[in-house]
Amino acid sequence: MPISARLRVGVAAAALGAVAIAAFGPASGQERPESILPPGFGEPAAQASPTPRPSSSATAPTPGVTVSPDTMVQPLPTTSVSPTATPSAMPTVDPAVLAQYEMPDYARRSLDAVGPVGPREGGLDADLFAQADGHFAEALMRRIAAPLPSRWMSILLRRALATRVATPAGVDGADFAAERAWLLLRMGESVAARAVVQSVDTEDYTPKLFQVAMSAELASGDPAGLCPLADAGATQAPARGWVLARAICTALRGEAAAAKAQMTAIRRRNVATGIDLQLTQKVVGAAPGGGQAVTIEWAGVDRIDDWRFGLAAATGVTIPDPLLASVGPQVRYWYALSPGIGVGDRIAAAEAAAGQGVLSSNALVDLYAAVDAADDMPGVASATASDLRTAYAGGSVDARLAAMRQLWGDATTQPPYARLVLTARAAGRIPARIGLSDADRLVASMLTAGLDRSAARWRMAVPEGGDAWAMITLADPDAGERLNYGVLSRYSGSGDAALKQRLFFAGLAGLGRLAPEDVERAAEALDVRIGASTPWTQAIDRAAANGDQGNVILLAAIGMQTPHWRGVPPAMLYRIIGALRTVGLEGEARMIAAEALARV
Repeated sequence: MPISARLRVGVAAAALGAVAIAAFGPASGQERPESILPPGFGEPAAQASPTPRPSSSATAPTPGVTVSPDTMVQPLPTTSVSPTATPSAMPTVDPAVLAQYEMPDYARRSLDAVGPVGPREGGLDADLFAQADGHFAEALMRRIAAPLPSRWMSILLRRALATRVATPAGVDGADFAAERAWLLLRMGESVAARAVVQSVDTEDYTPKLFQVAMSAELASGDPAGLCPLADAGATQAPARGWVLARAICTALRGEAAAAKAQMTAIRRRNVATGIDLQLTQKVVGAAPGGGQAVTIEWAGVDRIDDWRFGLAAATGVTIPDPLLASVGPQVRYWYALSPGIGVGDRIAAAEAAAGQGVLSSNALVDLYAAVDAADDMPGVASATASDLRTAYAGGSVDARLAAMRQLWGDATTQPPYARLVLTARAAGRIPARIGLSDADRLVASMLTAGLDRSAARWRMAVPEGGDAWAMITLADPDAGERLNYGVLSRYSGSGDAALKQRLFFAGLAGLGRLAPEDVERAAEALDVRIGASTPWTQAIDRAAANGDQGNVILLAAIGMQTPHWRGVPPAMLYRIIGALRTVGLEGEARMIAAEALARV
């Protein structure tokens, strides 16, 4: 079926749906896996405010970003009175009674379990952190330097953070949600982060959650999401951003005159200037009755932050590449997920996001389907879409292979990992063929989408000792026998053969596919010090022994504190793979082990 026929709907639905639901799904074992505020924004705005409810004792995160619903009570009905009747005094209404009409008790959500995704949607078990100390888990989250080098580790971490989990002992449910959302933002997972903060009722927000919620809504390009929070946020987590948010929300409610008055006061009080004021004016002017078109000029702007990003994304303003390059890669992933940005403007960001695991293989294919269906796309993107159409729906196997080679690039170099993600399901449709020079790339491509059994079909068609054979050996869900040292020693691999052999050994040993005596022999021969003891090894071993799945995932992520796979020590990979397998995450462990060989 032509690619263009697969996606005639909006790219926003494709990307967001694939990420928020499909990408939360099981990793493998099946055929369907898969301060940032402007300067001065941290200062409180001068305003009278009611005494906020006490906040949690947990310390607010230190984002580079410091970014109760308005009471909307229906008027009491009036009755006809005669001209001579004496009006009665206005009855006093108990606020607690009114609150029952705003949100009855049955509709309130408990802080005992918080999160947007359940097991049916691809989340993990609700007792993920049942064995964890809440403060320890929060400390681990704050220490994770995201993004991670592993796509599959990133996918697993996202699923854990977005799962509807029981709040662990010792922490407030809203604060725990804030820590999870803040880590998701650092990973580039803006959609998942917003879903986490929105899974808490606004009346239960803490100052920490107000801070993170502002960043999550802005990273999602949705300033309207700030409206239920603006009044309470201004009192519980004072920041000048809430003053601008109030003006935006007034405009979005259709109160154009009031919004203009608020903007006049903002300019008079110098709450925001320059690009921040321009972007706020653009959102206000685009609201009903705004009647104001604002041209955004990026000249002189030397950095992007979440406020600038969120308002630009909401209004379809293209952010210059030099500004995107001035911030961490996670902002590019936010950009890839922003429905307000044109398809042609976010192609490069979408490929980067797919390589990281923020976008699924299906979502990236759907994005190029939209390119294929459009008439005004850049020439390079249109050519890629045409090759992709041939790769999936070309008439012959040779034609499809030729199209994939064109997408992968020079056969003598390692293809961009995102392009392997792009061709995953096209690779899965190629019949196993002995002697095919593209076997390594085809197997690696299939495994980016968790198509482990499709890859396993190639076992008899690839030479023993090559990369494809090694990846299949690690990823095959039906492999039950243990290998001996001789088989391990025959693996040479391409590129950095010595490092690949150590990583291959770490994967096999962690998965329990080597006999104990062969583990010791190989560890000594390859100089992989799997017996070394450090505070990290002790912590992850203890968490695995206790069945503490949540902390195993967090500690595994901490074991990958490097921007590239080459920086992951084989001994740490061995511990990570073994711990994940111990707590019932063998599918993810297999995918991570195979990914190491594909990306080194």
